[in-house]
Amino acid sequence: MDFLEEPIPGVGTYDDFNTIDWVREKSRDRDRHREITNKSKESTWALIHSVSDAFSGWLLMLLIGLLSGSLAGLIDISAHWMTDLKEGICTSGIWFNHEHCCWNSNHVTFENRDKCPEWNSWSQLIISTNEGAFAYIVNYFMYVLWALLFAFLAVSLVKVFAPYACGSGIPEIKTILSGFIIRGYLGKWTLMIKTITLVLAVSSGLSLGKEGPLVHVACCCGNILCHCFNKYRKNEAKRREVSYYFPLKTLWRSFFAALVAAFTLRSINPFGNSRLVLFYVEFHTPWHLFELVPFILLGIFGGLWGALFIRTNIAWCRKRKTTQLGKYPVVEVLVVTAITAILAFPNEYTRVSTSELISELFNDCGLLDSSKLCDYKNRFNTSKAGELPDRPAGVGVYSAMWQLALTLILKIVITIFTFGMKIPSGLFIPSMAVGAIAGRLLGVGMEQLAYYHHDWAIFNSWCSQGADCITPGLYAMVGAAACLGGVTRMTVSLVVIMFELTGGLEYIVPLMAAAMTSKWVADALGREGIYDAHIRLNGYPFLEAKEEFAHKTLAMDVMKPRRNDPLLTVLTQDSMTVEDVETIISETTYSGFPVVVSRESQRLVGFVLRRDLIISIENARKKQDGVVSTSIIYFTEHSPPVPPYTPPTLKLRNILDLSPFTVTDLTPMEIVVDIFRKLGLRQCLVTHNGRLLGIITKKDVLKHIAQMANQDPDSILFN
Repeated sequence: MDFLEEPIPGVGTYDDFNTIDWVREKSRDRDRHREITNKSKESTWALIHSVSDAFSGWLLMLLIGLLSGSLAGLIDISAHWMTDLKEGICTSGIWFNHEHCCWNSNHVTFENRDKCPEWNSWSQLIISTNEGAFAYIVNYFMYVLWALLFAFLAVSLVKVFAPYACGSGIPEIKTILSGFIIRGYLGKWTLMIKTITLVLAVSSGLSLGKEGPLVHVACCCGNILCHCFNKYRKNEAKRREVSYYFPLKTLWRSFFAALVAAFTLRSINPFGNSRLVLFYVEFHTPWHLFELVPFILLGIFGGLWGALFIRTNIAWCRKRKTTQLGKYPVVEVLVVTAITAILAFPNEYTRVSTSELISELFNDCGLLDSSKLCDYKNRFNTSKAGELPDRPAGVGVYSAMWQLALTLILKIVITIFTFGMKIPSGLFIPSMAVGAIAGRLLGVGMEQLAYYHHDWAIFNSWCSQGADCITPGLYAMVGAAACLGGVTRMTVSLVVIMFELTGGLEYIVPLMAAAMTSKWVADALGREGIYDAHIRLNGYPFLEAKEEFAHKTLAMDVMKPRRNDPLLTVLTQDSMTVEDVETIISETTYSGFPVVVSRESQRLVGFVLRRDLIISIENARKKQDGVVSTSIIYFTEHSPPVPPYTPPTLKLRNILDLSPFTVTDLTPMEIVVDIFRKLGLRQCLVTHNGRLLGIITKKDVLKHIAQMANQDPDSILFN
């Protein structure tokens, strides 16, 4: 009796913290698509079903774009409002943040456009004045109190309701997309708690961003909506067509989803400037060839900062994992928040949100700017072309430089301890802030050097007196790209991201020069980016596609079992009882078992997954009459007739993978690693002249790579 003619719930699925079989999943999808195509010729209803199946991918992208864009707009608007809540409240409408409150006011002067009677600081509300030392103390106290409250709510919600909502999520997303199963990481609770706590964490003033966690939020949206469509709900590979397997249609669908998300975000208009970019730059001053030297210096700084940050942050995160510190996440978050808030309030550049700081640093000073960064002497003089020439720095500029230098030190130090805590925390914005501050400091220095020494040989050919030669905002933009590149090791995508964030298409060469220099410098000091380092720290089975394997080892050097090890655990195709198989399952922890003709011949028949075996045997005991412990299990196509008075046999051929991937024992590991990367295998079997010798799992490959790189192979925790 073959009880597997009907599909059994659970067969073909995977256990938590295991890797999917890409080859099997893609084969199942092809079979499903072939069946739908063949049936579409039989009836009109089947044809409609075929068309709807083909269209479902585009509909899914539309829904993902709408939901992701809406959540991104909601998070941004909420974070702006709650950030300003630490400093005061709008009496004309509690839902207005500081900027929107004063937009609607009729009592705002141009010089003090951020001050209006409708916006009241906490000292004005509590003691009815905003002047004097006591008012300053009240505002200081309320700022720290709100920051601690937001941070406490964020870490408590994560700890109680969704532990997977912490961090940026990008290391885990990369691992999941490569085929790893982390159940609940992209679930409904994680989405809900991550969205709420991301707003709270950003509003607390901690040195973190929301861009990384937004990737996690968008992936949660995609995973949840995938369950509305059979094609994606029942196939793990279809939900992951972006890592090892990236068909061209996925590129177009990703573009469509991004288009819908951008349209949704534009409709919400969270930035209030009718633009899609976060840090839109309005200057278009040409740069000069000599400026590549300071741009490359910024690239070197970005590479050094990236390498320093990765090493120190990983060391601190390892300390958190291996000591008592990791048992007190709430205390850690509150201590770091208190230190950040206490040090941030006295400095106007650390008091504001990091996004506002970057926006101000990217800005080029115009006639209408009242920032201290624009407090130049002769600020209202213009050139014949109407441009603002380079001018001598005033008192405000020098004061801003000192404050920015202190801000730079604080951001460099505090970000190391912030990233990785048990709250949502992105790294894009803090990294850009460090680079933007360094770039602005260098840009102002170059501007003043060109003003006072325009007759030097390096300036006189292109920078005449009274001309607009140096743009400090451009230096901030290049510095931001350099530091972000040093931390993440992105190059091409980084330059594109900077275009998207700023709209500055004229500055492709400076951005490329800084990004490449920062990557070269950072790679010289350490090969891993921050996300890859966290993947290795957590022991996830992620096989990096960009790294070359150049060692001359063979498959027999890596396979299990090794010499002097116990023999490989196998199942035979027609001679084992249910009790024999259940004993093997209970005594081992392997994810699957090779099936051979007999223990003597060791001729390979196929491979069966542990989970499928357990589910099939349990189901057979419930639904098939007479199946007992002495029943013979057959993996063959035909089973012999059953003698009278003997238990019925159990046919499990339908759960057997008849085409497991195999290599010979003399196959170079360079080829084996390439096969695992490009096909996304979870295991391959090793044979010699058709006889089974051993097995190589993804975990074995990763351990071997780590061992060859003089790293700890036991750091790979999962298969």
